[in-house]
Amino acid sequence: MDKIYGFFKNKKVLVTGAGGFIGSHLAEKLVEIGASVDAMVHYNALNSWGNLELCDPEKRKALNVVLGDVSDPFFMNRAVKGKDVVFHLAALIGIPYSYVAPQQYVATNIQGTVNVLEAVRNNGIAKMVHTSTSEAYGTAIYTPIDEKHPLQGQSPYSASKIAADMMAESYFRSFETPVAVCRPFNTYGPRQSSRAVIPTMIIQLLRKNKKLKLGLLDTYRDFNFVADTVDGFLAVGALEKTAGQVINLASGRTVTIQETLEKLMTITGVQVEVEQESARIRPDKSEVMKLQGDARKALELIGWTSRVSLEEGLKVDVEWYMRHLDRYKGDMYHI
Repeated sequence: MDKIYGFFKNKKVLVTGAGGFIGSHLAEKLVEIGASVDAMVHYNALNSWGNLELCDPEKRKALNVVLGDVSDPFFMNRAVKGKDVVFHLAALIGIPYSYVAPQQYVATNIQGTVNVLEAVRNNGIAKMVHTSTSEAYGTAIYTPIDEKHPLQGQSPYSASKIAADMMAESYFRSFETPVAVCRPFNTYGPRQSSRAVIPTMIIQLLRKNKKLKLGLLDTYRDFNFVADTVDGFLAVGALEKTAGQVINLASGRTVTIQETLEKLMTITGVQVEVEQESARIRPDKSEVMKLQGDARKALELIGWTSRVSLEEGLKVDVEWYMRHLDRYKGDMYHI
């Protein structure tokens, strides 16, 4: 990765969604390798920087934090101007919330992406990396899931991301906008919201709740540690040949939620009974039962592979949440 890291030295980079989970790690890594980073956070009256508040203080000082909204095309045009690379991660990502507020997902995930694409196009930016999701594939028709697998809108969230992906593809084909699409599988790690399954399990275990409340335990996921995902984004952003490409960032390994819970119980030394909570279960036709990514294209095209084992990553995760447990409302279900 040294050559990839070296590419970003002194580059001017915009990261939308920098206050989010993956975005904060990406912005922090870009500063570490010498980039000049505008870290865009969703505007809010509290001037909260989201997960950037949890970054290393010295790296946080080096960030130029910008508050704004991707749904405003005028703002995005100003934010993008003069940049070398744009990483677009801003999105509404909660699947359960998309059942009750689908219009917000259209405004942010689709229209917001069009605004970023148009700003990149108008300003002649050298590279844009658009963030997709493995949820775009829906329940696997075949495994491992490669980039040619059919896309299935099994939730308003996944449908909005599919539409955003198609807009990115259309800008490359129609206007030769140098945009690439990263499709990460089930990223986990420090700073992730407790609405995600791994933090939900860790927080409840660390609080030694009498019963651990979860949804389905027999779904399969392809978990990837956040540092690996960030390296994948950087490789896609640095290499010209990725323009117009969709690239899975996956380990190719699957594990059930039940198996992941058992690993976490071993790491924490806490054994508890599981209570299935109906509110945490998606509608039947919306649930994605199995995600297993095919990462051969990432290896062949950008030399990327998932390196951190699930056991290693979960140990790091547990240690981090143990230090920051007071930040999370772990006893509540977050849609």
